[in-house]
Amino acid sequence: MHVTLIACGRLKENYLKEAVAEYSKRLQGYVMLKVKELADGPDKEAEAARISQAMPSDAFVITLEIEGRELASEEFAHSLEKLMTDGISHVCFIIGGSEGLSDEIKNKASMHLSFSKLTFPHQLMRVIFLEQLYRAFKIMKGEPYHK
Repeated sequence: MHVTLIACGRLKENYLKEAVAEYSKRLQGYVMLKVKELADGPDKEAEAARISQAMPSDAFVITLEIEGRELASEEFAHSLEKLMTDGISHVCFIIGGSEGLSDEIKNKASMHLSFSKLTFPHQLMRVIFLEQLYRAFKIMKGEPYHK
């Protein structure tokens, strides 16, 4: 499976860069991961234009947004597994900037996920997402990571 992560906002802190690098490395055995880091701001419309341009045309699009559907880790794994079973070979996840995602981008998505009703910094959300993606593949493979 190919996974593209489009994330608005540059990672500035080394600890976040290191965490993204670690989970990206761990995911190499499960998916072909491509992270597209886009500039954030100055508003949602400007971000939407950059996101639209970066979106792969062949991908199933999933937005990460506070209004999305919350799933347990096992449900997230099952959702990804079902996409693969249904013949979806490319999934694009989108994390907006600090203002969130525009309606234009939300309307392009086939699925809307929320990792919590809590608000997270969008840079930290990138790490949380990659960890959950890694966890999902470990769950699918029945490997001993998810406890």
